[in-house]
Amino acid sequence: MKDFLFLHIRDLPYFRALLRAVESRFYQGLDLPSPILDVGCGDGHFAQLTFDHKLDVGIDPWAEPIREAATRGVYNLLTQADGARMPYPDAYFASAISNSVLEHIPHLDEVLVETARVLKIGAPFVFCVPNQNFLPTLSIARFFDSLGWKTLANSYRAYFNKISRHVTCDDPTQWTKRLEAAGFRVEKYFHYFSPAALATLEWGHYFGLPSRIIHLFTHRWQISSAYWNFVPIMNYLRKYYDEPVPQEQGTYTFYIARRI
Repeated sequence: MKDFLFLHIRDLPYFRALLRAVESRFYQGLDLPSPILDVGCGDGHFAQLTFDHKLDVGIDPWAEPIREAATRGVYNLLTQADGARMPYPDAYFASAISNSVLEHIPHLDEVLVETARVLKIGAPFVFCVPNQNFLPTLSIARFFDSLGWKTLANSYRAYFNKISRHVTCDDPTQWTKRLEAAGFRVEKYFHYFSPAALATLEWGHYFGLPSRIIHLFTHRWQISSAYWNFVPIMNYLRKYYDEPVPQEQGTYTFYIARRI
């Protein structure tokens, strides 16, 4: 298998690279028949590194990411449109993915119904989202909890959820109900990304300030993309990248659902 940790960390801040690298591994070996729809394809970076072949269609509501995705050559077709109003025929796609996208969508139920509409009966829908462990596990909030500062702890959780742009951090029971209402059956799910891995991601938002400054002036996250530049941080992150799954207390969940 590719070293997804290195591939992602060349292009992204280390905390985001860690999570995306872990997720890239989960798609390896999955049966995703064509045509494949990527719901919330963004700039195409994740698909470019994760798959060894082009995906058929990517959809995203934002113009700038779509333009960037077009430069990567990873989709046969790109569409700028709202996921709740897809310009595709009924039962057209044989599979769909959505990587760390659905948690950001306010009108989520509408998007799920529309995704079901454009999928063939029996088509897999594969996606991942933060779960019910995400907010309670945040390390700074837990520190405030330990001091009895509940109001401050909850304020921090609300703040971090806001900068993460999360609308939902639901558990599998809630997701199962939501998916069944939209026309899906949950076939399998598992939790991943331990509380320690989440703490690494959480603190990366603050320790990653130098990368943000570099990006502001150069439009790159790293000064050099040479392998040697990433050896120290990869050595630190490797234990989280190699975590076994499932993680009982994992803070994200990977779902495989199927259109019924």
